[in-house]
Amino acid sequence: RMQLEPEVYNRGFIGGFQQVIQNEGASALLTGFGPTFTGYFVQGWFKFGGVEYFKINTAQALGPQAAWDNRTSIYLGASAAAEFIADIFLCPLEATRIRLVSQPDFAPSMFGAFARLLKEEGLIKGFYSGFGPICFKQIPYTMAKFAVQGKAAEMIRASFGVDPENASSGTTMAVALSSGTIAGVAAAIISHPADTLLSKVNKAGAGGSGSIMSRLVNIALETGIVKLCTQGLLARCVMIGSLTAGQFAIFDSVMSALGAKKFHFHDPSADGH
Repeated sequence: RMQLEPEVYNRGFIGGFQQVIQNEGASALLTGFGPTFTGYFVQGWFKFGGVEYFKINTAQALGPQAAWDNRTSIYLGASAAAEFIADIFLCPLEATRIRLVSQPDFAPSMFGAFARLLKEEGLIKGFYSGFGPICFKQIPYTMAKFAVQGKAAEMIRASFGVDPENASSGTTMAVALSSGTIAGVAAAIISHPADTLLSKVNKAGAGGSGSIMSRLVNIALETGIVKLCTQGLLARCVMIGSLTAGQFAIFDSVMSALGAKKFHFHDPSADGH
């Protein structure tokens, strides 16, 4: 709401909560929950699974020493490839979520909004107007998220002398939560301008009626670079920081519960060979 209607929601992060509750009731805070849950469930499936798939296969192809020496590049490449695939499935649901948030009376449910968007605007305009911005937002976001989390977890384990292969579940959880929070905040800041553009381009009538690119340029010029980078940033840092910490904690917990070993980069020289 702060991104879509800054002239109305101009009282800051806490004030925005209060305005929504006063004007529409507490239930309005759950507007768009259906497509958010479904979209990020599917996206998370492809993203976390995809990163592990690309990371493991690249590391095996390079060999232990080269994989260790190039681990940051592997994180960046694996996360970019996984996110691009995930965004193809996320984009229609993100468009539906933003339309429900910007026009709460657009449809009574996620499925109703999905069907109406498809009928009135078609597949490409209705669901993929924001595909460029969503890739521009999500790919750098995911690259930062996994690369920063990997580096932060590595530094935390090194500082406390933790061996990831033999760490207790409590230690693994603590490392996942702390490194995930750091990664989430970094990723939120990096991807915020594109997130603001994505929110605005999916609002009905925003940026005029031309091509997607011309609408994006118009929105960027109207909004200005400072506002693109700062509108709603605190709210997003809080949301993404806590969400990312939870994601890595859940991922590590599920892997452990299923008896699966999470892949960790390992320095062969530390073994003396």
